[in-house]
Amino acid sequence: MTMATGALTRRARAASTSTATAAIVTVTLITILLVTTLLPGSGSLQLSRVSQNPRTVRGIAGISCRTPSSMLARVSGSARNTGISPIVGMWTGFGEKGRGFRQVTSKATDVVDLVARVIPESKPEDALTITAASVGVGEWQGDLVIIPLYSASKEDKKEGEDAPLAQLTPAAKELDGILNGAVSEMIQEYKFKGNAGEKVVSFLPGNAIKRVALVGAGDASKVTPDTLQSLGASIASVANDNKAKKALLAGAPDKMTEALPTGIFLNLYSDNRFRTGDNISKPPTLTSLEIAGVDAGTVDDLVSKARGICSGVRLARDLVGAPPNFLTPSSMAGIAEKIGKETGMEVKILDEAKCKQMGMGSYLGVAQGAIEPPKFIHMKYNPSSGNAKKKVALIGKGLTFDSGGYNLKAGAGSMIELMKFDMGGSAAVLGAAQSIGLLKPEDVEVHFIVAACENMLSDRAMRPGDILTASNGKTIEVINTDAEGRLTLADALIYAEDLKVDKIVDLATLTGACIISLGNEYAGMWSPNDELASELESSAKETGEKLWRMPLVESYKEELKSKIADLKNVGGRAGGSITAALFLNEFVKKTPWAHIDMAGPVWDSKNGAGTGYGVRTLVNFVQK
Repeated sequence: MTMATGALTRRARAASTSTATAAIVTVTLITILLVTTLLPGSGSLQLSRVSQNPRTVRGIAGISCRTPSSMLARVSGSARNTGISPIVGMWTGFGEKGRGFRQVTSKATDVVDLVARVIPESKPEDALTITAASVGVGEWQGDLVIIPLYSASKEDKKEGEDAPLAQLTPAAKELDGILNGAVSEMIQEYKFKGNAGEKVVSFLPGNAIKRVALVGAGDASKVTPDTLQSLGASIASVANDNKAKKALLAGAPDKMTEALPTGIFLNLYSDNRFRTGDNISKPPTLTSLEIAGVDAGTVDDLVSKARGICSGVRLARDLVGAPPNFLTPSSMAGIAEKIGKETGMEVKILDEAKCKQMGMGSYLGVAQGAIEPPKFIHMKYNPSSGNAKKKVALIGKGLTFDSGGYNLKAGAGSMIELMKFDMGGSAAVLGAAQSIGLLKPEDVEVHFIVAACENMLSDRAMRPGDILTASNGKTIEVINTDAEGRLTLADALIYAEDLKVDKIVDLATLTGACIISLGNEYAGMWSPNDELASELESSAKETGEKLWRMPLVESYKEELKSKIADLKNVGGRAGGSITAALFLNEFVKKTPWAHIDMAGPVWDSKNGAGTGYGVRTLVNFVQK
């Protein structure tokens, strides 16, 4: 992901020295690698995984060293003894033609271990049932009754005066009568206004209902999927804060959609994958939530949809938040295979040799500097009827870690410590695959595509000035190795169009410039096709995800012209997110296409976690 102005461009202003600095770092790393792996007194290099026979490793200046298998076994075994899965690839000496390192990938069992750590088997939403209430509010018994109350509209607020207190809904009035005015007293006592996120709880001794909670639902005239999901999060939060096992929602919100139970389910999850001992969060206590005032069929339908969507969003969050030593291209491919097995989708994984055979020089140019081998992922959803009225391709940028390459991310604002989220686009696509596989929409065929790799710094990494050739034959002059995502997407777009689909949408954490333009809540969307752009805008609005259409300025293409190749991979500093979209557009011939830059909303800085952005929009878009 390329950075933009302000704090994000300190590295860009030091571009004249970054390449030299990176080269020094590379030489230093290689020296440390060779020195630290030299076994004392033996002259042997500990560089490969266990082998049954001694092997010859070719080192600097062609010196050969004999490396006994017993020594290699100790290296691999020591990694296992830590309780952390060993790395997927390890150095085995210099490669062909003297440039670059050969690598040995781990056994399939190691990849399975990594997948298991990234994607937990337990699903917190499975422990909670949400149903329509079978008895009236006055007859219900349990731990907690939750009452959503709305705030006053702007028209009801008078200038210079405090906002009015929340008014009782019909369900709240019924409960207020049963509890002898206790709900009204709570509103007055706590000055409860019904603002979104507002919560109060009161204990009721001697009643069948142990506690009553008021939760703010916000302005009743502005109910959206986003506000409903926030209300769902408040409902789950207040239930768990009070250790309730059985709760009742007294009165469904107006215009209720699956966004409400989705918010409840998502709020139950805590990321304990890499915590131990007392640092592990306690599981939620809530196991049953009944909703009063809604028929059972409506509740069941909304909850079923919510489970499917929530599964994909949670997967996307887990992927974005996973450390890059666990979420590698290989383990991402393993996760795709796991989704395929569970949902019945077709899964095809193209290895480096196959990608090379297909001429994916743009994608492989990015991948060539990493120990981890690239994995090109293609999943296909077929409707049960077998008759698809439309075919869609969803492409996600899959950089499981982005160091910036020789244009190394360095200094304040570079965000290198967060570059595990540079696969946020692929997280959205794989999350959507999971949800689509569970919801099983009819009449649509969906292809999910990820060109997974790492952008790393090594002696074999692509360099500024290199020229890459994409699979359609176009040549690309690499001006900046940190503008790598578009290089991987180029070959993915070509691959997708060859599938003869009707529409293509790609998602990527592509540019820091988009964050500068739209902030951390909105993603930018570029498309030369008004109909497709309108569909995506509508889907985002209906699901509460924020998306803003941006211009594809044809005259800016001049910025991408190269004097020695067909294209440069970056333009000037101005309009960086626009020129990035224009670059991608060069690799789509006729198929309606849209590009979504989600660099801003992919990450929740406050909670230090992924947001799962994009999954809901994509699922809604596919189902239209």
